[in-house]
Amino acid sequence: MSPQRRDVGVFFVILLAAAMFLRASEAGFAATSSSETAAPPTRTAASSSAPVPPNVTPFSPAAQRLQARIAALLNSPDLAHGFWGIEVASLATDKTLYSQNSDKLFTPASNTKLFVTAAALALIGPDYKFRTTVETTGTLDRYGRLNGDLVLVGHGDPNLSGRALPYDGKTQRSDDALVALEGLADALVAKGVKVVDGDVVADDSYFAFQRYGEGWSQDDLVWADGAPVSALTVNDNVIFVKILPADRAGEKAFVSLNPFADYYRIDNRIVTTPAGTPRKFFVNREPGSTTVTLWGNLPLDDPGASEALAIEEPATFAAELFRQLLDKRGIAIYGHERTHHTELASISTFTATAVAPSRGGNDEASPLSGISAHPLKTEQPITLASYESRPLADDVRVINKISQNLHAEILLRLLGRERGNAGTVEGGLEVLRQFLTQAGVASDQYVFFDGSGLSRQNLVTPQAIVQLLRYASSQPWGAAYKASFPVAGVDGSLSERLTAPRLQKRVTAKTGSLSGVRALSGYAATESGQSVVFSIMSNNLNLPAKRVTDTIDGIVEAIVEDGPAKN
Repeated sequence: MSPQRRDVGVFFVILLAAAMFLRASEAGFAATSSSETAAPPTRTAASSSAPVPPNVTPFSPAAQRLQARIAALLNSPDLAHGFWGIEVASLATDKTLYSQNSDKLFTPASNTKLFVTAAALALIGPDYKFRTTVETTGTLDRYGRLNGDLVLVGHGDPNLSGRALPYDGKTQRSDDALVALEGLADALVAKGVKVVDGDVVADDSYFAFQRYGEGWSQDDLVWADGAPVSALTVNDNVIFVKILPADRAGEKAFVSLNPFADYYRIDNRIVTTPAGTPRKFFVNREPGSTTVTLWGNLPLDDPGASEALAIEEPATFAAELFRQLLDKRGIAIYGHERTHHTELASISTFTATAVAPSRGGNDEASPLSGISAHPLKTEQPITLASYESRPLADDVRVINKISQNLHAEILLRLLGRERGNAGTVEGGLEVLRQFLTQAGVASDQYVFFDGSGLSRQNLVTPQAIVQLLRYASSQPWGAAYKASFPVAGVDGSLSERLTAPRLQKRVTAKTGSLSGVRALSGYAATESGQSVVFSIMSNNLNLPAKRVTDTIDGIVEAIVEDGPAKN
């Protein structure tokens, strides 16, 4: 080829490349211009607009309305500093109707109780009953002399108290908080016991001596919310402090303790002030201390107040109370009060396998696994008196309706004792993990350190909660489980929320709250007749609690009102 023809060929190649480059540049410019002039993606103040999950029908009018309403609710500057996790799904179709950060881990607060109570109903069974016994290894002669110790043995009954069961709308208590222990003392009198040559022993060794959960705040340990956990629990392991104004201004207020007036030493500095003055008083007990200090002002016309203070050591408390009851009945005790614990260090590590029986905890073997479940433990053979609780389902109702922390912690340890290898937090959590695997909840979607949600180290995703609620709805124990949730505008922790007629009774859901944490998860019946399951969690918002709960309730209202937009 001649140099001239070669030059012409090169020229055409260069010209063709330049044309292609120019065309690509124009296309790119047009695409960029189009992107810059289009409306930006909708964002809420709290987070970016929720992506449409794979199984959501993006063209569904109801789903679009729900997404728009939730975006509008969260599009507020004061919500910008926190995090929101939300999942809403249809129970009938399993389709996700809304999702925002639903695969992210959040502090669940008392939504933790959803997991423990579900496992207890599935593995222990709604009809399970606790027994509290009075036992001895000694002998009772014909004169009524017991040659040996008298042992009050706890097996985890959380309701040795004046609480009225079943729960019906609100917590109700009789004036006698010791009715169960009094029944045991009366039974000993009927048995002919007149003299005890040994000690009065309170035995809570059914669970390990592990009073508090990991990640609990020190501030909680003084109050009922952080009451110590024991297999021998009397009056929710609290003492009620009642405070009333004196008869005249300037005098100290009246302070009384119930049910054991001598358990704490009272340092009362509350002064009665003239009628109409502001009420302001404080109560304090340092952890480990037996002194309760009260100070402040109480107006002369004030109706008074009652505070529940946690006790320090439940078994010691029970031993002292029980001896007092025996003394009142004329039974002479020559020994002392003492306790019997199972030290945590004496229990070896283990791995448990838990399988939920098909009928809710009463099967000897699970048809799903082909292996025998651990048999329920039997009582000691030498029994002088016994007290049997109401069915477990009644206590699950208390736990979820009013968010009772101590009872949830007892259930966690009961899972370990009855379906695992030890009545410990770790034993119960191991059983819980196995149950959640069976329920289809992935292990990377949660981490728990207690059963009540008081620990700030607990983490869970909204997806995990929705999956648990889906699973429960198809189980034989599912109806009892759902019935244990607060009902919107009716009872429990939702009695004063979602009270509008169009919302009342349409929602059954478990609340959750810690400082900076609010959660609500459960079931809802929508206006179009759908049954949906939802989980809403908010973390790290430094706002008044009402502002956050109002936002959550607004989201629930949007879920329920899924019909066409009203003019």
